[in-house]
Amino acid sequence: MLNKTAATLILLFLSLPALAEVQGKTVEYTAGDTVLKGYMAWDDANTQPHPGVLVVHEWWGHNDYSRKRAEMLAGLGYTALALDMYGDGKQASHPDDAGKFAGAVRKNMDVAEARFNAALDLLKQQPNVDSTQLAAIGYCFGGGLVLELARRGLDIDAVASFHGSLGTQTPAQQGAVKTRIAVFNGADDPMSKPELVKAFKEEMDKAGVDYLFVDYPGAKHAFTNPEADELGVKFGLPLQYNAEADKDSWARMQVFLKESFN
Repeated sequence: MLNKTAATLILLFLSLPALAEVQGKTVEYTAGDTVLKGYMAWDDANTQPHPGVLVVHEWWGHNDYSRKRAEMLAGLGYTALALDMYGDGKQASHPDDAGKFAGAVRKNMDVAEARFNAALDLLKQQPNVDSTQLAAIGYCFGGGLVLELARRGLDIDAVASFHGSLGTQTPAQQGAVKTRIAVFNGADDPMSKPELVKAFKEEMDKAGVDYLFVDYPGAKHAFTNPEADELGVKFGLPLQYNAEADKDSWARMQVFLKESFN
């Protein structure tokens, strides 16, 4: 027979609420005639309406890395959708293909915006999402894309770019940017040269944008992705993971999102 103490402990354990657990599922949605395959992640214990966050993938396409970031956001109390910008969940295994896929999207920003908005609409429809509190984060290609959409007047609370491209053919105009912006940049990223950083800051200042810019000394391109070193060696690209910059940028992003939603 159980002694009194053991019985009491069992009763206390049984009376505790179920532990929160991050859930995830593949979702399909469409933009025009294009079928898009994303990944939704949420905390099943967080049933009250809360902010939603989109995750825009690197130029490799919708892969496990973007899904991992969606799950990390879900662990912070958000519902997150890792979206698909290429269609059919298409992924690239070589930089040549990645460049073609990403370039095709960037060349037609109306299509890009339609695909992004299709994901945003899906996120808004989730019963546990407060459709008035929305943000987007992006990595590399995705980081540049969310900045470009912000320039085009994307009407959400915040966007955050991690080692995303800074240059643009259509600079932000005064009063056009409706969202707060955070940029986490590798200071030693050859794809983000000092002149691009200078031009970006001048553009944001001139347009009156509420933005945060963090430069990480020693950090190169793709500094948040633990697979960057392997990919860099394999394809001869200036990619390198930087654990310190990854940790710090994620922590700063959390503060940035909280401030943006309050």
